[in-house]
Amino acid sequence: MSTQRPAKESELRQRTYWLIRLRWLAAAAVALSTFVCAHVLHIPVQEAPLYAVSALLFLYNAAILTLVRRFGQTGHGGREVKWVIDFQISADLVILTLLLHFSGGPENPLVFFFIFHMIIASVLLSVWESYLQATLAVLLFGLLLLSESTGLISHHCLKGFIKQCRYEEGAYLGGMFVAFAITIYLVVYMASYVAVRLRRAEEAQKIANEQLREKDRIKDEYVGHLTHDIKGHLAAIQSCLSVAVTDSLSPPAAEFVHRAYGRTQKLTGFVRMLLRLTRLKLDGRLVMEVFSVPEAVREAAEAVRPTMEQKSLRLECSLVHEATASGHAGSFKEAIVNLLLNAVKYTPEQGTVSVRVDVRTESIVVEVSDTGIGIPQDEQPRIFEEFYRASNARQMEHEGDGLGLSLVKRVVDLHGGTIDFSSQLGCGTTFRIVLPAVTAKGAPKPVETAIP
Repeated sequence: MSTQRPAKESELRQRTYWLIRLRWLAAAAVALSTFVCAHVLHIPVQEAPLYAVSALLFLYNAAILTLVRRFGQTGHGGREVKWVIDFQISADLVILTLLLHFSGGPENPLVFFFIFHMIIASVLLSVWESYLQATLAVLLFGLLLLSESTGLISHHCLKGFIKQCRYEEGAYLGGMFVAFAITIYLVVYMASYVAVRLRRAEEAQKIANEQLREKDRIKDEYVGHLTHDIKGHLAAIQSCLSVAVTDSLSPPAAEFVHRAYGRTQKLTGFVRMLLRLTRLKLDGRLVMEVFSVPEAVREAAEAVRPTMEQKSLRLECSLVHEATASGHAGSFKEAIVNLLLNAVKYTPEQGTVSVRVDVRTESIVVEVSDTGIGIPQDEQPRIFEEFYRASNARQMEHEGDGLGLSLVKRVVDLHGGTIDFSSQLGCGTTFRIVLPAVTAKGAPKPVETAIP
């Protein structure tokens, strides 16, 4: 409830500003239309009163804008803003009636603008408030007809626009008033019906989204606790097996123990990865500090070098001297290690893996490329999904958890960056990370290094 209330108040303020923007246009349109009718079309209109109405709209709108901004500064809630919306629509109806009086009364086609106001009221206000505004519109229009037809106020006929003024024809005015009232109430009924249905659907969707987020949070907490427990049991099993591996065993027994030990190592790695990803999803934040991106990438490359040497792969690095970002150096380094290990895993022997760090305008770009098997075009949209592995990756490496790229994307998102990739089947893949730079000192020349 506490999170929904500020969102509702913000929505009300947005509606108020929307009305204010429309009113600026209306004030300008009144002044422009008056000038065109009087000096271009040569229709006799009450210029001074109409320009006064336009000025009134400008002043009144400026006052409303100032009031709404003050509400935002003083922390007034949605109740005050709601009152401002009600007042605006009522005042607009009064000003529209005044505008009609000085520009032909019921003979002016602008009478249809009452319908426009009723639609706005039905969208922004509750049903009973919309009907109150409709009643006000009917009363104002009826009072205008009655006052002009009885001579209580003067009628300003639009000569040159219509052939005959009909403000004294009782039957015509009576029929027009009845048709106007029926139309106004029908418009409010239909617009309110649609608006209420849309509001209910929106509320239901919000509730469903909240429930899904809560279920997802509970699921992540459960997975986190479960993974932590499994990790503890695996550590105990791995510790026992490590002792058994060093003992003198018969060849068949030694083979089974080694296989079990290897399996527990891989399973421990999978559980550790799943635990890290779950914690990142639950926390949704990192302890931020300024760190050197080239240094983190260099340390990641050094960590992967022994694995690369086993496959006779060449690692090429092109790193700038200085490039600092705000984030968690350890998590970012782990993300780069995952990208490099992925590249190593799916690059045939004698291939090349390259990593590049460059500084551009207010951003740092990290690229990890390989000459590996690539990713099939139709499977590329799913590559960052949890537990997903491309079909050719499964064929080349049967073992894998499909969590590495999900973890990388989560870490990049938490650093306020973006990650994308380009890949061609059989020719390799390039992952590109863009991070916001802490300082923009230009782009230093990269230092070309190679780790054999």
